[in-house]
Amino acid sequence: MHHSLLGVLRVVVSICLVLLVTGCGEDPRYSARTQYLGGVYGGGPAGPPRDTVSYWDGDSVGGSPSVKISLGEQRAYFYKSGVLVGVSQLSTGREGLNTPLGQFKIIQKDKDHVSSLFGDYVDSAGNVVVPNVDVAKDPKPPGAHFKGTPMPYFMRIVSGTGMHAGYLPGYPASHGCIRMPEFMAENFFKSVSLGTPVTITH
Repeated sequence: MHHSLLGVLRVVVSICLVLLVTGCGEDPRYSARTQYLGGVYGGGPAGPPRDTVSYWDGDSVGGSPSVKISLGEQRAYFYKSGVLVGVSQLSTGREGLNTPLGQFKIIQKDKDHVSSLFGDYVDSAGNVVVPNVDVAKDPKPPGAHFKGTPMPYFMRIVSGTGMHAGYLPGYPASHGCIRMPEFMAENFFKSVSLGTPVTITH
């Protein structure tokens, strides 16, 4: 009796160890606890994934600034004299409205920038009548007026494209701009100047 009880205990302990080890390797897309690309599987509250990427260590570092952006990684890397001092999670241009590739420079800084192209049509009380419009394509309803989308800490690199604070759903979703968390946009904004080089790669 004593030996059979020990045998059962050994089996139970082995099963627990197996579960403990394999539990760590479960596919995060199917875990009710894991946020995944803007939503949560398993009926949890929807929302953007938690940012575990962005950080800033550049306040006490001197040197000339430069920015490298990887569209594939959806990340921006901030350097001072070649030393990496910050990384930011991003949401860049979605399919058909892709963020341009190439070598650019900061050509404008505007802390309180508001889009002149994208936003909402609102009524006289400020209530949204038609959301997410493109003024070049979407007709304005009678009695409504255009209200541009706020783009705080805007750093323009070419025509209508720049880096700025914005919503990050966990995938490319912008009209071509480079969105980042507000605290990162603020750090980038205060650390760049006109002419700071920005490289955008795949």
